[in-house]
Amino acid sequence: MSSISFVTVTVPATTANLGPGFDCIGVALTLYNQFKFTRLSADTPLEEERALRIAVKGVDAKRIRTDSSNLVYQTFVKFYEYIGQAPPPVQIEIELEIPQARGLGSSATAIAAGLVAANLLAGSPLTQKQLIQQAIAIEGHPDNIVPAFLGGCRLAASISTDWEICDIPWHADIVPVLAIPDFELATAESRRVLPAEYTRADAIFNIAHLGLLVRGIETGRGDWLRAAMQDRIHQPYRQVLIPGYEAVRAAALSAGAWEMAISGAGPSLLALAPAASAAAVVTAMTEAWKEYGISSQVRSLSIDTQGTRCLS
Repeated sequence: MSSISFVTVTVPATTANLGPGFDCIGVALTLYNQFKFTRLSADTPLEEERALRIAVKGVDAKRIRTDSSNLVYQTFVKFYEYIGQAPPPVQIEIELEIPQARGLGSSATAIAAGLVAANLLAGSPLTQKQLIQQAIAIEGHPDNIVPAFLGGCRLAASISTDWEICDIPWHADIVPVLAIPDFELATAESRRVLPAEYTRADAIFNIAHLGLLVRGIETGRGDWLRAAMQDRIHQPYRQVLIPGYEAVRAAALSAGAWEMAISGAGPSLLALAPAASAAAVVTAMTEAWKEYGISSQVRSLSIDTQGTRCLS
């Protein structure tokens, strides 16, 4: 058992898929959730459950459960089950900047925080690679959880029961402009609209465009990015769930963005733009959604290069 009594874990938001990179590519952004875990002594008086106390503040705080069904705590417990130990009594204080159900990896932040904190409080029995493997198993796919852990732009490919993770250098001239609407889209609903099978032509189309996307990100070539962000696997089916999608995309492109994609499962939208056009793209996307009576938070962000970080 570790002598550490508390740990604060900060995890970045992530945007996944980037057009053709369905369920395999993601990018960490400069927007964060923070989680503080404090080990409680066995005789600490608790308000509800004998081994748990959770407090939440920030964006969508009222929607977060504060009992043992909380995803952060469930992940914390799963870690201890994995190493064959009982979880210690714990207080968890959560501060949220990332909205829920907007396609920005909020669940990945909870999973990463729960595993990293549990590992530190247990004396760090698992390596980072083992934690990432466990996190992917909990999340179900790697596109959000891998960049949440490691930062940057990451591509993950499975090999049997293992994963190979590739860093994709993000060119400094590419600015991610993120548009977060005031409505939600559940991941389960967004996945229900996807077909069970695809044609060979669609598979080949996405393979080619994912390869071009990787090169476009590395080089900053706008013409490659403009072509590379096209997709036939998920975006044509999901965009109908997002009011004003085509209008927002047209506005972003007219303002100078190279292309726009659905962030994760949506409904947030991500435009890639040159630095000189980023401010105009922010205004254009905001105004386009406003025409549909939808308010949004649109901002130009940077790529988070650190991933999950800890203070103990």
